[in-house]
Amino acid sequence: MLSAGLPQGTVPRLERPGPLRERVYEALLELITTRALRPGQHLVESELAGHLGVSRQPVREALQRLNTEGWVDLRPAQGAFVHEPTEEEADQLLSVRTLLEAEAARLAAAHSGRPGIEALEELCSQGERAVAADDVDLAVATNAAFHAKVMELAGNVVLSELAAQVDRRVRWYYTPVARQRGTQSWIEHRALIAAIADRDEQRATEVMRAHTEHTRQTYHLREQA
Repeated sequence: MLSAGLPQGTVPRLERPGPLRERVYEALLELITTRALRPGQHLVESELAGHLGVSRQPVREALQRLNTEGWVDLRPAQGAFVHEPTEEEADQLLSVRTLLEAEAARLAAAHSGRPGIEALEELCSQGERAVAADDVDLAVATNAAFHAKVMELAGNVVLSELAAQVDRRVRWYYTPVARQRGTQSWIEHRALIAAIADRDEQRATEVMRAHTEHTRQTYHLREQA
């Protein structure tokens, strides 16, 4: 049941501006991405509508869109369920992520100045504090922000657009292993910052490739919830 599956405070408030169906879609996608709605969980339209303070129609439209995008499975005579990703799906997505992120790291090393390095250092400090506080949600969000900053520093619009297409799914796969990656992930981030600061394109590429591969391997070896 939804009421038993959503921790207190996880339901986002729907801001009024913008089409209602779009806001409901974004709210549900965020709940799925952060695993407040867990893979395999039954999604009951009336319960979702009640939690979000809307009618069932925008919820139904959002679920249909999420089904088209692979986040939700609509099963005849059973209803909607959060998609349960296969190991192959995760492997393919995280492998593509490695390619994109490694190239972004190389370009960031070639182009970044001091302000960019300082921004990465600040995000890394935030991530380290989140890990120390065992704040998994903040650690995941900060990890995403760190990688987005590297992508921004790369300065390649096409690469950024491709990365944006997989960003949400990367967060989805990273969340269940964030605690396992823990401090080691941020040690690897520090090594990446050093390579970028030294303008060492080859080392930045290698560090990022190893870093993203560690996440991929950890996902496959994760403790099943």
